[in-house]
Amino acid sequence: MKMDVDQFVLCLFLLLVFAPWSIYSDERLLVGMTIVQDAAARGAVCLDGSLPAYHLHRGFGDGSNNWLLQFEGGGWCNDVSSCLERTKTRRGSTHYMEKFKVFSGILSNNASLNPDFYNWNRVKLRYCDGASFSGDGMFDNGTSVLHFRGQKIWEAIIYDLLPQGLSSARMALLSGCSAGGLATFLHCDNLSNMLSKDARVKCLSDAGFFLDVQDISLNYTMRSFYNDLIALQGVEKNLNPNCVRSIQNPKLCFFPQYALNYIKTPYFILNSAYDVFQFHHGLVPPSADLRGHWYHCKFNPAACDATQIDVLQGFRRDMLSALDSFQNNSSSVGMFINSCFAHCQSESQDTWLAVDSPRIHDKTIAEAVGDWYFDRKITKEIDCPYPCDKTCQNIIPSPQVSLR
Repeated sequence: MKMDVDQFVLCLFLLLVFAPWSIYSDERLLVGMTIVQDAAARGAVCLDGSLPAYHLHRGFGDGSNNWLLQFEGGGWCNDVSSCLERTKTRRGSTHYMEKFKVFSGILSNNASLNPDFYNWNRVKLRYCDGASFSGDGMFDNGTSVLHFRGQKIWEAIIYDLLPQGLSSARMALLSGCSAGGLATFLHCDNLSNMLSKDARVKCLSDAGFFLDVQDISLNYTMRSFYNDLIALQGVEKNLNPNCVRSIQNPKLCFFPQYALNYIKTPYFILNSAYDVFQFHHGLVPPSADLRGHWYHCKFNPAACDATQIDVLQGFRRDMLSALDSFQNNSSSVGMFINSCFAHCQSESQDTWLAVDSPRIHDKTIAEAVGDWYFDRKITKEIDCPYPCDKTCQNIIPSPQVSLR
């Protein structure tokens, strides 16, 4: 029996109205955005005053009481002009955000692509404050208004999720990439304290271990940038209190290498020893390479000369040195420090778990994280120096990538 036009239109309408909030395809899982409707009452708004948001894909089966929360990344803003610029983009306003996000890698719902977390409740926390979910202040000069409410955004999203099942979580993993990876250091213990004492809570930072090191011109570019950010957005009051009390310069507690010693929750650090974001903006920022001697090296490691390679190896040594006490701490910590020129490796399927994904000692990132989280094996993987690793895809971002 053939369906007439009116029946077809009706069926199509019903399909669209009652379709699941998540849209499936053969290769992609698209998850819809949820606006936190009562966030404004908590003072939790994006830079432009819009309401914050997240994307939730429900767990099922034996993962229905487990939760994976992932902070979105996207640089920072450390002055009024750069923050105002963000208000016109998805980095500072939910008005400009895509309404669906692709969930892949650690967020995938495919058991063969994400065997340990595929059926958990998985949440992407959208980033719109410019300070790794840590600011608490406001700017108003009578003409322009900026809301620095990252800390409150974090809290508002958690309070929205608690009655949806997060409060009874049996297992939880707080993760994030880049600026979102940095946010995990800032909020790891906070999440642990908000959940049941019986819950297994752990944290994972992907490409968020930003180093406090001198650049090639002997300036502390990243430290200066963060100092301005902390002062502008009122971040200091939200830094780890034990770190703040124990260090001469409290603002340094924004750097993971100083805060990590005071985090009590089990932690896993996933990072490239040659993280391209830090390479391009912390080690060799544009201000330190005005003549462009590093241009070709930045976007093709094979083009680096011997002196440049020595500088990069020095950066790797600094990272391993900063992680030394952490890796010797206990079996509760985990690491996967590879030698790929990459930035963020847990969100993309090709680097998380695939036939040709990066490996250390024949172990993928997904395997390493899973072994650590479920206490299957002690996982502290450190790669040999570049260029020995032949599993790297050496993902080099475009020259347009920036701190902001």
